[in-house]
Amino acid sequence: MKYKLLLLIGFLWVNLQAQEKEVENTIKTFFEGFHAKDTLKIKTVCYDKMILQSISEGPKGNKLTEEQPNAFFKAVATFPAQMHFQEKILKYDIRIDGTMAHAWTPYEFYINGKLSHSGVNSFQLFKENGTWKIIYIVDTRRK
Repeated sequence: MKYKLLLLIGFLWVNLQAQEKEVENTIKTFFEGFHAKDTLKIKTVCYDKMILQSISEGPKGNKLTEEQPNAFFKAVATFPAQMHFQEKILKYDIRIDGTMAHAWTPYEFYINGKLSHSGVNSFQLFKENGTWKIIYIVDTRRK
């Protein structure tokens, strides 16, 4: 009985680790597409009705903005060719409950090799037909 319980706990732990890796890989795919300006790749991991919000923090106060997914995809696709950007994810803190996941990812954002801003992304994901999809992203932005 004791060994069966240990095996069950071990199986559940391995399954959770695998689920967390799937969520992390979904977010990595999002950023691979983002950095390559490849909106088709980004769309493969995003829910059709994804919500995008940003919280800018500055000396004049805090501001919450929302962007429509199509406007985001258009902006990514039309970034100038000479503009190189990278969002460096510093850490993944992932929580999962069934078909819902949350990922908290501190980041630094660089444009042409220079730090532009930093903050935290909060990703909400939904597991649809065995695949994790990003349904909501909100981030903070600090200069």
